[in-house]
Amino acid sequence: MQQPERPYPNYIERVVDRIRRADPPSPSSPYSGASSLHDRIATLVEELRDDLLQLSHDIHDHPELGFAEHRAAQAVARTLTDHGVDAQVGAYDLDTALRATTGRGAPTVAVIAEYDALPEIGHACGHNIICATAVGAFLALHQLGDDLDGTVELIATPAEEGGGGKEIIARAGGFDHVAAALMVHPFGMDVADHPWLGVRQVAVTYRGLHAHASMMPFLGRNALDAVVHAYNGVSQLRQHMLSTDRVHGIITDGGQAPNIIPDRASAHFYLRSAEPETLAILTERVQAILESAATATGTAAELRWDPSPPYLPVRTNRPLAARYAVNVADRGRRVLPRGVAPTSLAASTDLGNVSVRVPSIHPLLAIAPPEVTIHSPEFAEWAVSERADKATVDGAIGLARTAADFFADSELRKAVTADFDAEGGIIDVLGLLS
Repeated sequence: MQQPERPYPNYIERVVDRIRRADPPSPSSPYSGASSLHDRIATLVEELRDDLLQLSHDIHDHPELGFAEHRAAQAVARTLTDHGVDAQVGAYDLDTALRATTGRGAPTVAVIAEYDALPEIGHACGHNIICATAVGAFLALHQLGDDLDGTVELIATPAEEGGGGKEIIARAGGFDHVAAALMVHPFGMDVADHPWLGVRQVAVTYRGLHAHASMMPFLGRNALDAVVHAYNGVSQLRQHMLSTDRVHGIITDGGQAPNIIPDRASAHFYLRSAEPETLAILTERVQAILESAATATGTAAELRWDPSPPYLPVRTNRPLAARYAVNVADRGRRVLPRGVAPTSLAASTDLGNVSVRVPSIHPLLAIAPPEVTIHSPEFAEWAVSERADKATVDGAIGLARTAADFFADSELRKAVTADFDAEGGIIDVLGLLS
């Protein structure tokens, strides 16, 4: 059988060429932060290197799906214990969430870890690196001792890949006392501020009536027709959506045999958008399409929104992102400004739900060439490469320095708060999409 050709064969090559030829300015920030501690932080993380890489490789070699990351959580807890820090496994009433604290007093900065893998392709999103960088940053800050003027929490969150662990933790009050939240995500380039779309899911089941498809089709009500009508309606909507919107779906049940009019058929759709408000509007439009398909086919529709918590778009805090960019550029990393990489290359993360409650950053950390896509077996291989190991150390240093900057610089803290408020402040996540 002839294999289909991949469309747009030269597009990625042109994007990669543009990225490689880009001459970005050196990152800058008007705030000095804790510059006197930066060299010491780098030394502390370098001393942790072997432990961090062992943790990263161990998690990579034993991938676990969301809410089943028992080995990974215990591996993090052992690493912390080895360095004199007690960890709570099973925090926030989640068996595989972990929490540890160090320092004293206010403010509190959360350093966020992830460690869930993907079905079949393991750590093809590099969460082993997310985990190791967070642990490294936390332990380096812990070792600052009395020079740390604030509290750091390591929050290891389960089930980012569709389970919404961070939203569950947020609903349990896990971020109520946090002044800033930091994490990195591995990718094919370094970008301090890249867009991440909000996403929510809807599963729809149509109920019709069985009938013989040849002898008495007029007595049936075809649930598969309703699914097809809904699928085509969503396809027609795409012409009229915002360019940053995405809707994609699959038919999960289309009947049992061609000569039986299906009395049950189902589909599952993802909706994505770049702003919380536009995600809500997209939700209304898709719901109307799914309901109208039932009316058109004489069937009944059962809609189930958000079988797991919806993810809101990431709101990057610009003063924090600028400090992070400066801190990793000092490690020789080429940090691209927003827009060099096409902003249409965007996915989703539950860090978005944290970022509309707490000033947050979610920068990209280069561990592979830019043409290697995340969620691929090739990216999983890169996630334990020498390049990934170097990125793990650099990312931990960048996060630790940024947290230290936040503690040390009151003007930076004011700017972080002002930027968060200017972008809309705290959003009622539960109320927005209800």
